[in-house]
Amino acid sequence: MAKSLDELLDEVESKLRRPDPLSLGKIERPRGCGGGILSDDWNRAQAKGNLRSTETFKKEDDLDSLINEIFEEPNFDKKPFKLKSKSSGNTSVRASIQGLGKSCSPVYVGGSTAPCGIGTTTSQRACDHLRCIACDFWVVSYDDYMWDKSCDYLFFRNNMPEFHKLKTRLVKKKGTRAYACQCSWRSIEELTDLQTDHQLRWICGKH
Repeated sequence: MAKSLDELLDEVESKLRRPDPLSLGKIERPRGCGGGILSDDWNRAQAKGNLRSTETFKKEDDLDSLINEIFEEPNFDKKPFKLKSKSSGNTSVRASIQGLGKSCSPVYVGGSTAPCGIGTTTSQRACDHLRCIACDFWVVSYDDYMWDKSCDYLFFRNNMPEFHKLKTRLVKKKGTRAYACQCSWRSIEELTDLQTDHQLRWICGKH
């Protein structure tokens, strides 16, 4: 009876005994290749971990690429702007460009009735951009005025180009135009070529 009870207890104990999960699937590896005892489950877990790491790095690389694309400056094609204007506007602009930098030839001075502009042999106009190469002053002119006979070099030397000072020696005379720089002055009534007045050092300062 005691023997049968012992056998029954051994049988129950053997049935209730569970295998150690850590001992399942153990394989022996040569120590020269890393050595030790590793389980198949651990290998699978390690492989899955490596795969997840690879996927994580790939996602991070894709995210970095996306961020770089967002912050990159867009490469827009720069095209020059073309301004459109009316034909009348084009004509006036073209005329002003053509007239820019032109000089009178010959150079004329004239009374207040003479038109001002670029003087030529066919279009006789009084130059309104005169410059003196002796004193390096622009020549001023006043329509319907003449210079008083008391004017002298010191007067213009001290008062040019202040009109409120110069007007003290200006006399009203219709049809006359008063010209002056810092060293010379003239009262002109008729259209005159400057080449005929050898004392003046006035030239066209270009229009």
